[in-house]
Amino acid sequence: MSEVYEIRASAHFDAAHRLLDYDGPCARMHGHSFRVEAAVAGSRLGPQHLLVDFLDLRRLLEEVVAPFDHNCLNEVSPFTQVSPTSENIARHIYHMLAEMMPRLPQGIRLAWVSVSESPDTKVVYREDA
Repeated sequence: MSEVYEIRASAHFDAAHRLLDYDGPCARMHGHSFRVEAAVAGSRLGPQHLLVDFLDLRRLLEEVVAPFDHNCLNEVSPFTQVSPTSENIARHIYHMLAEMMPRLPQGIRLAWVSVSESPDTKVVYREDA
């Protein structure tokens, strides 16, 4: 049996959006306080007996979501071309974080990203190996 540690960090941003190709009230401009959570996983602890410092993961996540904060998502790339649904937001954040993984200790992989528009909803995006 192998050990796997999973570390999670979260960030939030406030933004407006309207869903494209949607028949309902969310087709109109509206806002949310989005909460984003990311998890990394690995089995090898570093010299400080940490997989990764929570602060390091949170800083990366905050760097990725900063362009969204207090903006209209429909006017921020890539959502000028694709509907800013929670699913698409989660996928975009996942791919941005995946590119940043070399900034974290070796042997850590991005496990998943979740996006919540409200306390009652959450999308989780992951890519199977």
